[in-house]
Amino acid sequence: MCFPILVQLISAQLFPSPYKKMKTKFFLFIFILLIQLISSFSCVNSQSDSCSNNLSNLKGISFNTTSLSCFDLWTSRGYVLRYSKTGSDIWSFLLSAPNTKNYIAIGFSEREKMIGSSSMVGWIGNNNIGIAKQYFLAEKRINAVRPDQGNLTLVKNSETVVTQNSRLYLAFQLKTAQQPSTNIIYSIGPDGLLPNSQFQLSQHLDQGNTLINYQTGQAEVISVPYTRLRRGHGSLNMIGWGLCLLIGAMVARYLREKDPLWFYLHACIQVVGFILGVFGILTGLVLEDVLSASVDRHKTIGIFVIIFGCLQVIAFLARPKVDSKFRFYWNIYHWTVGRTMIILAAANVFYGLKLADEHKGWTAGYAVALSILIVTAIGLEIRMRMRK
Repeated sequence: MCFPILVQLISAQLFPSPYKKMKTKFFLFIFILLIQLISSFSCVNSQSDSCSNNLSNLKGISFNTTSLSCFDLWTSRGYVLRYSKTGSDIWSFLLSAPNTKNYIAIGFSEREKMIGSSSMVGWIGNNNIGIAKQYFLAEKRINAVRPDQGNLTLVKNSETVVTQNSRLYLAFQLKTAQQPSTNIIYSIGPDGLLPNSQFQLSQHLDQGNTLINYQTGQAEVISVPYTRLRRGHGSLNMIGWGLCLLIGAMVARYLREKDPLWFYLHACIQVVGFILGVFGILTGLVLEDVLSASVDRHKTIGIFVIIFGCLQVIAFLARPKVDSKFRFYWNIYHWTVGRTMIILAAANVFYGLKLADEHKGWTAGYAVALSILIVTAIGLEIRMRMRK
């Protein structure tokens, strides 16, 4: 919701009037690019599932799904888990998740780790047929995740995947004399990327870990690894790229009459934002390595942002004098690269928060801070135009 507002602010408020024609063409391109980014990032599904649904109309599953215990396994990803002990040694499980043309997975770990665990993975194939397979997670390497292997004893022909109302339902039954492991692991595959013809999985997009009490239905999410590093990465980029850049641009736009104060403030704020942003990107590279995370899109946008930031530093050091005939073209370059960087940085902050699976308060907090800056800029713009 904040992206169109940001585009409107940057387009209508931050560009000086002599360059309106060029500004219109440029921001038409940026607007189209931003819409494409938002549409590609969006994973919002209009259909949802909840424990209040009894799934009486769900077809294609070999066991009764209307009397299962239920809880929200992974709220941010829309995962709902239903389960029940349906025999002396039979446990039934039904995992529900949004269908974004990827795989969904749920497993059982004895050591609170994915390595050495067995998981059930399901997806809808290209021929619109549901596929459910057991995998053994031998090592971190992708080729060490082995299909049709594992320690789970499945009831014959109980594993299946069906789709209904834009959701996937992965169903299976375990045959075990003891209670299944209370340590539930789960993951989600990249959108639009299904396992290959040899059923080899791609690197998961995100994963989690929850302890469950099968008797009470209560669940406790196990702390996400490297939480401090993840939040440090987010905070540095949010403040550096996501806020300081916009504040610096506003200073250059609305404090021109305070010469040379506006120039020093603008330069200092942008330098601080650049430094914080560089450290934020460095922590992100460390996170990608230690978590083996698949964040190529987020990483690519971040690389573009830091490239634009470096170009701005070079432009600052090589800026021509005010009376130079090249100053006009330098101004256009400086404004264009700066505004593009602001838009991409804001979009990537929101996208990064979604990937991080953080509490919604982080997203809301950044949105509020951004909105305050936007409202302030609009007020200053009105004030400046009334003085003319």
